[in-house]
Amino acid sequence: MGAVAETMRKKLEKAFAPTRLEITDDSDKHKGHAGAREGGESHFTVVIESAAFAGVGRVDRQRMVNKALAEELAGPVHALSISASAPGA
Repeated sequence: MGAVAETMRKKLEKAFAPTRLEITDDSDKHKGHAGAREGGESHFTVVIESAAFAGVGRVDRQRMVNKALAEELAGPVHALSISASAPGA
């Protein structure tokens, strides 16, 4: 796992105490596209499950994740696909 992905993992763990967290670097699928950087770590997929998302709508869950990763989204991360859910949902 690269430095950007590790930073994302730490921030998401701190913000949401997830029961499931998967971070996938999809950058290799976007070589030559806008925002792709040499060395990767520009395009990610995050799958996160946390009790913090219970009773929260899909769009608001995504906003919560985006807020936790605001620095990365303003810098090295060009694209982020998010699947956020509560346990048992």
